[in-house]
Amino acid sequence: MTNTNNCRRAAIFGCTSTVLTSQEKSFFAKANPFGLILFDRNIKNAEQIRALCSELRDCVGWYMPIFIDQEGGRVQRLRSPLVKEWPAPLDHADMYGEDAHKVIYGRYYLIAQELRDLGITANCAPVADISRPKTHEVLKNRCFGRDELSVSRLARAAANGLLNGGVLPVVKHIPGHGLAQVDSHQEAPVVYIAKLELSKSDFMPFKAMNYLPMAMTGHVIYKEIDIKPGTVSKKIIKLIRNEIGFDGLLLSDDLSMQALGGTIIERAEAVIDAGCDIVLHCNGDMDEMLKIIDVIGEMNYNSQLRAEKVITLHNSLSGIKIDLQRAYAQFTT
Repeated sequence: MTNTNNCRRAAIFGCTSTVLTSQEKSFFAKANPFGLILFDRNIKNAEQIRALCSELRDCVGWYMPIFIDQEGGRVQRLRSPLVKEWPAPLDHADMYGEDAHKVIYGRYYLIAQELRDLGITANCAPVADISRPKTHEVLKNRCFGRDELSVSRLARAAANGLLNGGVLPVVKHIPGHGLAQVDSHQEAPVVYIAKLELSKSDFMPFKAMNYLPMAMTGHVIYKEIDIKPGTVSKKIIKLIRNEIGFDGLLLSDDLSMQALGGTIIERAEAVIDAGCDIVLHCNGDMDEMLKIIDVIGEMNYNSQLRAEKVITLHNSLSGIKIDLQRAYAQFTT
């Protein structure tokens, strides 16, 4: 599997079903995206998932990262009996108190081993947002804690578990989604907290993990900083790079979420123009992908440098041994 074209498109796409259509094969081969992401609609059984991952990589001709959302709790695309089921992260952390970091590390190490066994090599986790009394229910118990210190500690444990298990983590939703009181899938949350206060709270877990290879933005309006959602705000992206100090590969949250206004083309343009490295488009809608592919274009020079660092790490993690029996045996709930 070789592809000498390093000019990858600044995109991660989805596909429609458990096998690729001929149109999808042709599109992915020509588009050469940075990665593909799987959802419930793409999952039937272990053999099928492995075959789909192999088929996706054959299309592009290189060992492309394949992503999934496998946080545990409500957000886990893979379910029993394929993999172990988990409580929501906040509930799991509450169960173990001072020992939670050990349990969370083990949990995500095991998740990584399960993903690798299926051919999946990147996990859109951990969530590093802070849970608050008014955090919207779509996010609330997906967080690891209720203050910046506990979230930093446990999200780092989760990220380290994934890395040591052989999977790339994607920390989300930078620079912080916990103050959102509405669902960004439906509308744009607006946060009115002063920037100084955000710097001492919501931004802190991301600052503690600014060394990680990838992060995903949040579609949140931080009113004191900008009137645009963070994903499409040059001011927020600059803050992520300069104040938070994150210099890894920056992914947008899903382009299809209604927190972003305008057409799908306008959204894609705004994401790239704001300074994100990668546009995430999840729904597998071919008409939409065809509309935005030229708008997205190839990665710029700085994005390519970040992407190559991620690919180098991605390839090095492939050498980590998969030993599910040992991973299950070592994990005690």
